[in-house]
Amino acid sequence: MKRTDKLLAMLPEKTAALLHNRSNIFYLSGYTGEGLLLVGGDIRAVITDFRYVEAAQKQCPGFTVHAIRAGVSHVQLAAQLLRDAGITRVAIEDNIVTVRSMKAIEEAMPGVAFEPLDFKPEKLREIKDEDELSRIERACDITCQAFEYICGFIAPGRTEREVQMALDYKMLQLGAQRLAFSTIVAAGPNGSLPHAVPGDREIETGDMVTMDFGAKVDGYCADMTRTVAVGQPSDKMRRIYDIVLQAQETAQAAVAPGRNCCDIDAIARDIISEAGYGECFGHSLGHGVGIDIHEEPRLSTRSEQVLTTGHIVTVEPGIYVPGLGGVRIENTCVVTETGVRALCTASKELRIL
Repeated sequence: MKRTDKLLAMLPEKTAALLHNRSNIFYLSGYTGEGLLLVGGDIRAVITDFRYVEAAQKQCPGFTVHAIRAGVSHVQLAAQLLRDAGITRVAIEDNIVTVRSMKAIEEAMPGVAFEPLDFKPEKLREIKDEDELSRIERACDITCQAFEYICGFIAPGRTEREVQMALDYKMLQLGAQRLAFSTIVAAGPNGSLPHAVPGDREIETGDMVTMDFGAKVDGYCADMTRTVAVGQPSDKMRRIYDIVLQAQETAQAAVAPGRNCCDIDAIARDIISEAGYGECFGHSLGHGVGIDIHEEPRLSTRSEQVLTTGHIVTVEPGIYVPGLGGVRIENTCVVTETGVRALCTASKELRIL
């Protein structure tokens, strides 16, 4: 069954879906430009403007492409398509549409009943098919190759920003479509910041350097974190590294269909807490990865969701000690029929550069 058909099967009979979220539009149609997607009944329509018509026609076989014109907006075009099809119920992405946009939709569609789409496209996106898995595997492969390169680039005197730029360029050079997110490079005491912004701090001998980065390939993301040492780290930082590595490997090995997300989170959290660093691990263990860098499901203390074959999640415990530094180790993994397979294959053993 096509993705659009699966979505419509989740809605009440004779209900259309009007989509604004570009990730959902891409998932359902393959279209990467600006505009709206309208599906319902026999309607499979991309509504855009002149700049994207040719691209949409190439990217979206099976969809009609409609261009706005002077005096006719995107939602007015959508309203005409709905009237022609006799559809009077429309599901809206109420998490995306602003109050102002919703007012314009209601004005353009008198007599139409609206309801929340309620994250149904995102729910479909949770389980990856073989094509999606292949794209994420390629993104992870590029990410791992870039890590091998950057280990030969990092040296005392290099700044975090220089490492970031070299890492980003290498991923693009290796074939990344773009970056999956803004690369994090945190050296020395900056490693205590889980989402540190690379700056002008020069790397020093003895520093641990945490790098969180990922390539995006054919619309799909990779996510990997590695922490390396530049020269011999302190005994305390080496101990912290070993704790995080144990937490990561143990939790990753427990990922399997039928397991609760919160239980996987607890495995890593318990290891870190028992080592005395529970208060230094304040974020969730992981998240889904796909078209967006953060998707469902979430490996967190609050998620009772059950893992299923085809879920792709990160496993990324960390310890962050203000004034000292931090360590995070992360793999993107796919849930298989029998357990888990890491898509990031770069070694997790501590590298001393």
